[in-house]
Amino acid sequence: QVQLVESGGGLVQPGGSLRLSCAASGFTFSSYVMSWYRQAPGKGRELVARISPRSGSTDYTDSVKGRVTISRDNSKDTLYLQMNNLKPDDTAVYYCQAKPYLASPLTYWGQGTQVTVSS
Repeated sequence: QVQLVESGGGLVQPGGSLRLSCAASGFTFSSYVMSWYRQAPGKGRELVARISPRSGSTDYTDSVKGRVTISRDNSKDTLYLQMNNLKPDDTAVYYCQAKPYLASPLTYWGQGTQVTVSS
């Protein structure tokens, strides 16, 4: 059974840091493009960062560039998002996504983890 389980969210003050994790199971993790998305209250779901299956190539949305780092450990089937210098606008539910590298209708989502940045 395919499963993506996010963890590491919580309440932090502006300027603080969090490290999110996404534990994957039930599919060949190393063959999938992995991404972090977020959805803030009243807004649509937004791509935050993406990482290729094996090469480590990454992409980031402009609003987080320089403050976050996406990474993966294929030996542990785990995806990470290190977030530094957090801002109130980073407050959202963060989701991990798995998608095959080649064109496919298959997309898997986790349940999400809440990140709240507030003083």
